[in-house]
Amino acid sequence: MSGCVCVVCGKPATLPRSAGVCAHCDDPFAVLEVLFDLGRVRKSMTRSALAARPPNHWRYAELLPLDPDERAFAWPVGWTPVLDAPRLADWTGVGRLRLKDDGRNPTGSFKDRASSVGVARAMQLGDARIACASTGNAASSCAGFAAMAGIGATIFVPQRAPKPKIAQLLIFGADVRRVRGSYAQAYDLCSRSCDEHDWHNRNCAINPYLVEGKKTCGLEIAEQCATALPDWVVVSVGDGCTIAGVAKGLMEMHELGFIERVPRVLGVQAMGVDPIAIAFETGQLPANRTAATMADSIDVPVPRNWHKALQRVRACDGAFVRVDDEAIAQAMRATGARAGVFAEPAAAAAVAGVKQAVAQGILDPKADVLAVITGNGLKDVDSAIAVAGEPNEVEP
Repeated sequence: MSGCVCVVCGKPATLPRSAGVCAHCDDPFAVLEVLFDLGRVRKSMTRSALAARPPNHWRYAELLPLDPDERAFAWPVGWTPVLDAPRLADWTGVGRLRLKDDGRNPTGSFKDRASSVGVARAMQLGDARIACASTGNAASSCAGFAAMAGIGATIFVPQRAPKPKIAQLLIFGADVRRVRGSYAQAYDLCSRSCDEHDWHNRNCAINPYLVEGKKTCGLEIAEQCATALPDWVVVSVGDGCTIAGVAKGLMEMHELGFIERVPRVLGVQAMGVDPIAIAFETGQLPANRTAATMADSIDVPVPRNWHKALQRVRACDGAFVRVDDEAIAQAMRATGARAGVFAEPAAAAAVAGVKQAVAQGILDPKADVLAVITGNGLKDVDSAIAVAGEPNEVEP
């Protein structure tokens, strides 16, 4: 790391211990961006060096905000497979569709990339407890890696968090606090508790180090697809951290010379919970844009990382689309039946977004597309059964 800057005013900022925002801006969404000395990175992170490293996301150690750590670097995170899905490509209407299945991470979601980095930092700083607010996946990944590290985890979830995700938290031994309210209220309570008790704040929206864990997905896509880069990378969007991280990873790999160009990035939001899509179109974040959606992982009416998300999507000449719950349900069925991948609703939203973008003329029917499957369907079996239906009862 060489420092950090504010994503709004661009001024240098002091690297925070965990979470922090710009001290110069009145904007509560003035989050920080971690900078790296890519000239130094280029000297040691070469193709030959990567070829000799273990297949996990710690292989990109030069681009992570951590000291080398034998214990943490043994945690099995990342290097998830990229799967060709020709039958699903036919269904969505594109020339080629590949799926990067991050549901195969240790706790079943993309969020393991961020949590592993956050917990490793807490461990290296000697912090006894880490906390986060989440609709489910960030919470379970934080609790799982805290258990590996042997530090305490306090997790705040909203009232509607799915039971399978809460079950993971409890089995990992976390202190689980289900807030009788929304995700935004759980987030606010978590932030106040971190300040009061001096806990390590894992909330990705204002912890700049966590996005660096998320960018490893983009780093991997660039390395895994270097000889056949997709035209577009598609990601579902809630707080904006994930798409910002994936795009940053792609851009860094281009700057380091691993890929000849940066794929365009498509963000997919749930219909009615689309504040970042609105901000992309108007330049302004709407006030508390919320509606009911089955995709709990992207049900974020107040996205705190929207500035960073928009900057990265625009830098990649990207776009946004919206999909409704029926489209998400259809994509869940199609992704399972046509590609053998069990996607939770927010993950399937990316596939639904591919189909929607073709219909809107954003994606060319001949496009080569990669969609990130951010979470395993076992995270929300109630939604899966509601979508797929019940089994046929027969006599023995």
